[in-house]
Amino acid sequence: MRKAIASAALLIIFGIFLITSSPIGLHPFGEPLEEQRLTDLHYIERTRADTGSNNVVTAVLFDYRGYDTLGEATVLFAAIIGCAAILGAGIRREPGG
Repeated sequence: MRKAIASAALLIIFGIFLITSSPIGLHPFGEPLEEQRLTDLHYIERTRADTGSNNVVTAVLFDYRGYDTLGEATVLFAAIIGCAAILGAGIRREPGG
């Protein structure tokens, strides 16, 4: 009986969360806000002059946000090294083998 009450309470809480977090008042999907349009136009118009790159995506990743991209790569590398260290800790090697 307790499990049924707990499950019902959890479902009610989850339902309230879904209703209160519904996208009421959001702009239509696929239409950017005015601030986003201005930023997009700035990058599209100024990329070649600022960076010398023909590709806007490459210019944003490596020129405008270079340090951010480097930080993301560092975090991914650290996560891979950490997982390898944790998973490799259980492997025991026998001497001479």
